[in-house]
Amino acid sequence: MDYKLHSDFCLLRSGEWMNGFTSVIGDALLRCGELCFRLNSLPPSQLEERGRLLREIVGKIGSRFVVHSPFRCDLGFNISIGENFVGNFNLTILDEAEVTIGDNVFIGPNTTICTIIHSENIEQRNSGIMRAEPVVIESNVWIASDAVILPGVTIGEGAIIGAGSVVTKNVAPATVVAGNPARFIRNIYK
Repeated sequence: MDYKLHSDFCLLRSGEWMNGFTSVIGDALLRCGELCFRLNSLPPSQLEERGRLLREIVGKIGSRFVVHSPFRCDLGFNISIGENFVGNFNLTILDEAEVTIGDNVFIGPNTTICTIIHSENIEQRNSGIMRAEPVVIESNVWIASDAVILPGVTIGEGAIIGAGSVVTKNVAPATVVAGNPARFIRNIYK
């Protein structure tokens, strides 16, 4: 089944509130969980098999990349990664909406990228009501360790995200942001 084209995922990616506890979404989560488990079970020296599995997990990835284990994502097919990518240890991408990562992006250990938003209403949340907003990380971005990127955020070309930051809003190109919530620190001059 081409999950990406299924109506459940089209609705989820649209940003509309929906019940995310469907069997189709559950099947896709299980499929991706199994593939991530297999990837994370392989030794680093098995580069070819790791690369093959990663290409099976994500929707698109460039020819040059390093993804350290453990790596975890929810669906995989909503992730698009450019050339010369480094995803350090314990990268987690909750990709219910599209996550687009440009070229020359370096992501530090223990970073989480989230697209999913659960309902604030307790009854709705407990019954699976959710929506998703895409995340865009443009080219030449460095995200230091322990960062959290929240739904709907775009990180501009050449930006740097400081260690431990929680990015709640868009980040301008060629800037450094840090903190919780992440705040402008300075511009980057070439």
